[in-house]
Amino acid sequence: QVQLVESGGGLVQPGGSLRLSCAASGRSVSMYAMGWYRQAPGKQRELVAHITSDGGSTKYADSVKGRITISRDNDKNTVYLQMNSLNTENTTVYHCWLPDFGYWGPGTQDTVSS
Repeated sequence: QVQLVESGGGLVQPGGSLRLSCAASGRSVSMYAMGWYRQAPGKQRELVAHITSDGGSTKYADSVKGRITISRDNDKNTVYLQMNSLNTENTTVYHCWLPDFGYWGPGTQDTVSS
């Protein structure tokens, strides 16, 4: 069984940056695609970024293109989400996702506020 744990969230001012990490344990995830979802209160979950197992291909939601970058370090069994130029719409919980297993992490809260 795989466990996913996100970290790196917190409070940031508008225009600031955050780097989220998702550490997988239990087994290697290097052979699997991974992604990041976000879900704000009262809203549907939105897939914001996806990365293939080797990191060679990435996809982003239109709402975040140009402002976020997904990457991974398979040696560390970790996926990252670099977010720049944050605005208040980025105030939400971000979840790491392992689609082949249907696993989600508990999420990390990002709050963008002045």
